[in-house]
Amino acid sequence: MTVRPLLNRLAASLVLAAAVVLGTAAAQAHPHVWITAKSELIYAADGTITGIRHAWTFDDMFSTYALQGIETKVKGAYSREELAPLAQTNVESLKEYAYFTFAKADGKKQKFLEPVDYFLEYKDTALTLHFTLPAKTPFKTKELSLEVFDPSYFIDFQYADKDPIKLVGASADCKMQFQRPNDGSAAAQKLGEQNFLDGSNANFGMMFANKVTVECP
Repeated sequence: MTVRPLLNRLAASLVLAAAVVLGTAAAQAHPHVWITAKSELIYAADGTITGIRHAWTFDDMFSTYALQGIETKVKGAYSREELAPLAQTNVESLKEYAYFTFAKADGKKQKFLEPVDYFLEYKDTALTLHFTLPAKTPFKTKELSLEVFDPSYFIDFQYADKDPIKLVGASADCKMQFQRPNDGSAAAQKLGEQNFLDGSNANFGMMFANKVTVECP
């Protein structure tokens, strides 16, 4: 089962429950899956950026739902091999959404190839999806801007408190800034309700984008 159909099935039950209490628009204006993320920007020895490595930990509710129907040798334990089919369908389905990863080099949009080195890990009741996005064309840049978010705000990305972003192999002269989304929950909910009512929610998630800027001389 792919990520989006799986998310949609889970969301259907959540939206129905929330709609009873909050009303349909309010229920739709909120995310239904929560991800705690860590990312690494990968540099070659000559300063070329070759890719981005992600680790996305899903919330407990989604993790439990996603694991339904998966047979295991040990009850309550899931090996990397047993989770391999689910990992494959997950990364394949992410392509349609550009892997929720948007990068620019000196203002020019960058593209990525399909994920490599991907696998799912189960630990402490949560699933973590690990994968690497190779740059379609490795590139050098004085300023890299990277944003991770779901434009529809169906998924909420929150970066880990400790070591959220790492530069792997970058020059010591490179300087990084990381900006978390501002807490505009009340305004976002009001805007979200209106957007979902008129169908203009395509880029609503930009309000909650995690932004990374790296400057290298």
